[in-house]
Amino acid sequence: MKFIVKLYPEIMMKSKPVRMRFTKMLETNIRNVLLKVDDGAKVQRLYDRILVNVPRDKPELRDAFAERLACIPGIAHVVQVSEYSFDSIDHIYQQVLPIYRDEIAGKTFCVRVKRTGNHDFKSIEVERYVGGGLNQNTDALGVKLKDPDITVNLEINQDKLYMVERRIPGLGGFPMATQEDVLSLISGGFDSGVSSFQFIKKGARTHYCFFNLGGAQHEIGVKQVAYHLWKKYGESHKVRFVSVPFEPVVAEILERIDNGQMGVVLKRMMMRAATRIADKYGIQALVTGESLGQVSSQTLTNLNVIDRSTDLLILRPLIAMDKQDIINQSRVIGTEDFAKVIPEYCGVISQKPTVKAVLSKIEAEELKFSEDLIDRIVESAVVMDIRDIEAEMDQQVTEIETVKGVGSGEIIIDVRAAEEEERSPLAIDNVMIKTIPFFKLATQFADLDKSKTYLLYCDRGVMSKLQALYLIEKGYTNVKVYRP
Repeated sequence: MKFIVKLYPEIMMKSKPVRMRFTKMLETNIRNVLLKVDDGAKVQRLYDRILVNVPRDKPELRDAFAERLACIPGIAHVVQVSEYSFDSIDHIYQQVLPIYRDEIAGKTFCVRVKRTGNHDFKSIEVERYVGGGLNQNTDALGVKLKDPDITVNLEINQDKLYMVERRIPGLGGFPMATQEDVLSLISGGFDSGVSSFQFIKKGARTHYCFFNLGGAQHEIGVKQVAYHLWKKYGESHKVRFVSVPFEPVVAEILERIDNGQMGVVLKRMMMRAATRIADKYGIQALVTGESLGQVSSQTLTNLNVIDRSTDLLILRPLIAMDKQDIINQSRVIGTEDFAKVIPEYCGVISQKPTVKAVLSKIEAEELKFSEDLIDRIVESAVVMDIRDIEAEMDQQVTEIETVKGVGSGEIIIDVRAAEEEERSPLAIDNVMIKTIPFFKLATQFADLDKSKTYLLYCDRGVMSKLQALYLIEKGYTNVKVYRP
């Protein structure tokens, strides 16, 4: 049994040297992936296709090979075939007849032939001869060239006959590593997962940069997304996962930056940190999941201001996609279930954010930062081989208990920033409410009465969940999220 791998059409349109280079790289990628399934995998490159042999003594590998081939970038489709030799058109027919006699009984059918090599017959002659023989010598309802019940697909290559058993759609795109490396800014949400996938599919080795605000639990969830994308679609090449502790940046933003500018400043700081990391590893571009107008920082004006924080190319594959289309795509690539339980934090630190940031004003605000802030966080970044994440995959993201009401003896902690809390204070009869901004909670929580249960509150439920995850990670069990 064999699989015939057909190259994505865009590869076939390249010049001969480029096509040969892409094909060689795809052959290597396929071999790298399938050898992890079975060390007996055999891969053979031809001019316009690649053959994959399933070991005769291991037919159970058929489905495993098919599943992996369907997820390797650069493949248009894969056909699973059985191989035969032949010496004439009649010999072809005699081998097809016993295979399809019962399958086409009581059904309409047609025969389609693809032929490569030098023969004394044409493809259409094989179609007519084999089709006529099957029509006369089986219980088929007859030949139907348009929309038949069964299509008998045959491929002829020199002296070999391949009977096609099934056709498996491929991923498309270009083979991995035919394009330059990129660094994807991944948060674990719908957008960043899909944007990362787009560049894997396009043949760019995609590394991951995560700006951590939620502690180890948040990081585990994001690592699961990155590992899933790599394992399923980019396993042929190793990549890096970089975790950057970003709490110090957010703390300074909340204490020093004008409220309306916070979102744009946060994104610019992320771009600066990511640029340092990309430069260190020779990566030429950053990838984000930003979509035009989706949140305040993603207006054209604000994106322009954000871009000016770095000379590095920033790529936004989702820029014109609607949110529902992004969610639908995440479902297809398998990241939806992860994204559902991972909170996004970028849009929760600012109230009434500007949608038309002025570069000079933003730059003036950024002068308020500590001079060595970026240096410190980049220095403390943790870099790991994504293959090492497998050891952590059995760790599950902790589910935070969320309550709508307040029980006896429970205390609410309002974790919103001071301006937000002053604008719409939380007041509940007969309930104690403490106000501790989320960026101070980590240091002040230890001083609270440990016999009490604390319900963390914020308007959207995002920052309260992040802080609850962080506290649970530190060993506290008396924490819940309050969502009235």
